Amino acid sequence: MDPRIVKLVESLNEGRIGRRAFLTRAAALGLSAGFAGQLMRSAPAAAQDASPAAGGEDVVGNPAIPHITTTDKGSITLYSSWPFTGSMKQLGSDAIEASKMALEDLGNAAGGFALVYEPLDSGIAANNGGWDPGKESENANKAINDADCMAYLGTYNSGASKISIPITNGAGLSQISFGNTYPGLTKAIEGATEPGEPDIYYPSGVRNFMRTVPSDEIQGGAVANWAINQQGRKKTYTLHDNSLYGKGVALLYNESFKELGGESLGFEGYDPKATDYQSLMTKIADMGPDVLYVGATVENNPAKVLLDMRSLMPVDEVMFLGPDGLINQDFINGAGPDAEGAYVTFAGLPPSALKGIGADYAARMTERLGHTPDSYAAYAYEVMTVVVQAIDKAQEKDRAKILDAMFHTTDFHSLLGGVWHFTETGDTSSTTVSINRIEPDDSGKLIFNYLETIGSAS
Repeated sequence: MDPRIVKLVESLNEGRIGRRAFLTRAAALGLSAGFAGQLMRSAPAAAQDASPAAGGEDVVGNPAIPHITTTDKGSITLYSSWPFTGSMKQLGSDAIEASKMALEDLGNAAGGFALVYEPLDSGIAANNGGWDPGKESENANKAINDADCMAYLGTYNSGASKISIPITNGAGLSQISFGNTYPGLTKAIEGATEPGEPDIYYPSGVRNFMRTVPSDEIQGGAVANWAINQQGRKKTYTLHDNSLYGKGVALLYNESFKELGGESLGFEGYDPKATDYQSLMTKIADMGPDVLYVGATVENNPAKVLLDMRSLMPVDEVMFLGPDGLINQDFINGAGPDAEGAYVTFAGLPPSALKGIGADYAARMTERLGHTPDSYAAYAYEVMTVVVQAIDKAQEKDRAKILDAMFHTTDFHSLLGGVWHFTETGDTSSTTVSINRIEPDDSGKLIFNYLETIGSAS
């Protein structure tokens, strides 16, 4: 028997999925309804009855949208754009594999069309694999100039989307991100977003951008509240890597920390290409903070910032806090043993905290990759599912109709548990934020250990 069918039956037998998810995937694998029914009836009754009580709905997406697996109407191409080499290798590659797995789960088809997926790299070696403006522009232009392309999946970095959204918007092509968290792409927040945002990104006057991940004002406020009201921290020094994302999330954290009664000892950018931060850390240590917050992404040297911090500020005296731009194994690898004890937030849940259909996703991805998937990969799976279901709704190779179907996504059952929809700005209605501590696992390897789900002060 096909190994994929064997794994599918195992997922049913172990109660990770229920009947609906089993039948959907069985159809995608080409199994007849009769044979799928026989396999399902052979499973234990408890497994067949897997339900929301096991951790959520047993399908990802809107269960009311019929999935069409015929391909008689031709093909549709889907491009993604994010970095997947150098320091971004695991994050980007895992997101690509999650996207592919979502397509495979749905038979690589929707709305009567065969679906062709092509991942594009927006990174360059000179940036340690990080995104490059020229590459992002090139990728977006490739997508809009392909008449078969009906959706652009990206980006990971918020700064990259500042470049590609106006390009895709002018062509009426939908763009959807699994990782952009900078608020200004979709909304204006006084003191945190730039003049003219977000309207400057939408020259057509019609919104075409969506994201499945909560934006930074949610994450920044939640972690400031947690640090002050749950950890008793009173003084913070805040650094950022001068990127759009890093500075934005750091500012929102810093302002929330002050609003909640804490003291900000300083707010400044650091040079991500510097080889040494000892003098900076000496200055900060002399001021006596009990929190150092670093808004950054992994390719911008935050591991070296942490290393130099720990040479002067012990883990039992000063808490290291960072946002989800650091929830990447390369950050741990770069800091080595000094990474232990650092706290990193994530606008979502890591794989270890997923339940039900989410746990099934994590188990299958772990087997597929040979390692625990990057936390953001779950959002990449959901992004692809949104696109596929929109094509199922539109049933035409029409950018405007597919965009409209995507933007009006509702009742989406998430891998994270719960149900979300897109708001009028293209933001997810989900507000889940988790706090994770870097700790050794049973084998001694340092990992991101989920502690709890946190929220902003009411």
